[in-house]
Amino acid sequence: MRPHMLTLFEISALLLTLSAIFGWLNYRVIGLPHTIGLLLMALAASSALIAFDHVFPMPDVRETVSAAVGQIDFFETVMHGMLAFLLFASALHVDFALLKSEKWSIGLLATISTLLSIAIVGSLFWLAARSLGIEMPILWALVFGALISPTDPVAVLSVLKSVRIPESLEAKIAGESLFNDGVAVVAFTVLLTLAMGGAEISATSIGKMFVYEALGGAMLGLVAGYIAVHMMRSIDDYSIEILISLALVCGLYALALRFDMSGPIAVVVAGLLVSTPGLHAKMRKATRSYLYQFWEVIDEILNSVLFLLIGLEILVIHTELVHAQLALIAIPIILVARLIAVYIPIRLLSLGGSFFPGSIAVLTWGGLRGGVSVALALSIPSDAVENDPILAATYFVVVFSIVVQGLTIGPLLNRLTSR
Repeated sequence: MRPHMLTLFEISALLLTLSAIFGWLNYRVIGLPHTIGLLLMALAASSALIAFDHVFPMPDVRETVSAAVGQIDFFETVMHGMLAFLLFASALHVDFALLKSEKWSIGLLATISTLLSIAIVGSLFWLAARSLGIEMPILWALVFGALISPTDPVAVLSVLKSVRIPESLEAKIAGESLFNDGVAVVAFTVLLTLAMGGAEISATSIGKMFVYEALGGAMLGLVAGYIAVHMMRSIDDYSIEILISLALVCGLYALALRFDMSGPIAVVVAGLLVSTPGLHAKMRKATRSYLYQFWEVIDEILNSVLFLLIGLEILVIHTELVHAQLALIAIPIILVARLIAVYIPIRLLSLGGSFFPGSIAVLTWGGLRGGVSVALALSIPSDAVENDPILAATYFVVVFSIVVQGLTIGPLLNRLTSR
């Protein structure tokens, strides 16, 4: 048997086993929110393995684990695999009526706030890199801004499950995280192409790309979702309805990617259609319960594996001291950019009246980054000189966001709502 190469089945078995063991330990001993506990234990285990290997060299053990993690294409696994199921499951549990009532706030946060954040983060990150003597063209700094600016729906909705929050604000946070990926991914694609010396892209072509990807994905999701809902309404068999929902997610996401449309937006729209009360009225209570419980289990399992993977990625990310310094500076840069990007649309567009006091603080601190940002960072070609500092900064920001912001958003909310 090859000592350092694992099969896909063995890698899957390793991840599920570690998720189960760490999940049990967290539940019985540590008591943190499930996904945060998994991330921290994976980080601790990875760091302990690296430290122990320096003192008592165990090349076979460390190389086997590192090779297993390195074999996983994080970008493909997340963006073209897990994300479709996670977004659909999240959209399925969002109150569609409440989301609809907050559509203008969500739309502004998902577009204007994301674009503002890209510009602010990119500019400040470029200045920070120059101050540390790191040569980084402004376009590459903007690439970092594009991949780190969208709030991650998986991380955000995972944390929202464990905190009490006003419904209208929860809808804004959840809605923004579900829809801002489309804006950020288009911006990331355009900026990465320019940074790598690709053909010049005009403002018109960028606009067309955004309209085609975002609106095309939404329309595709509407059509596919309507067909799936119509099929579900015509029967009352939970096993077939679950099968239809699975076919909807897989087929819709694959079709969207095939036609260069936004897969995330497509499955979110479809999930929101399936979650509408009109479908529920045609279902027996037991059938509805089976469908929702199935997707809740899928959501929990994939969340567990994703956060475990983020913690294990430290085994394959090599960071120099100067890159670690830049990564630490990136954390306050992200928070400042998020504050400005949230504050300006709310104040200048006179939306303050629909936000409860302290909304800006909650939207700023609750804008978590997660697996989507890591996946986009890992999609940058490894031969690009700027890859290492951007990857290090992304990883530091994501871990800080999930652990520190994720653990303190509850106390912040309690403090604001108790005034």
